[in-house]
Amino acid sequence: METIWSYPADSGHVEGQDLTGCTVVADDGTIGHVDRQAEHFGMEHLVVDTGVWVFGRSVLVPVGVVRGIDPEARTVTLACSRAEVKAAPRFRTDSETMDRAYLASVGDYYHRLPPRETTAT
Repeated sequence: METIWSYPADSGHVEGQDLTGCTVVADDGTIGHVDRQAEHFGMEHLVVDTGVWVFGRSVLVPVGVVRGIDPEARTVTLACSRAEVKAAPRFRTDSETMDRAYLASVGDYYHRLPPRETTAT
């Protein structure tokens, strides 16, 4: 499950890259934008502001779910659907980014999602 907390080698991620403000896109549409990125306990993740899509709440997404990053278009593509993101353990407060048990539950949820085929771009 450790790989859920690391960017996939073919994602286009560059160490130190600032993704704040990038549009986040799931398999079936946009989910929001990167509000911030963080790493606690070796668990690197993005906090995504969903705007009105999920009633103004944010979601926490492990970086292992990132399928691709397009720095010119400022987009981050995820290897999951909008419904899967919405069904993830609910993110309520920033303190949860420092809660090892909460992060583990999020990682476990995304780790159990069915694998996606990669698409050529």
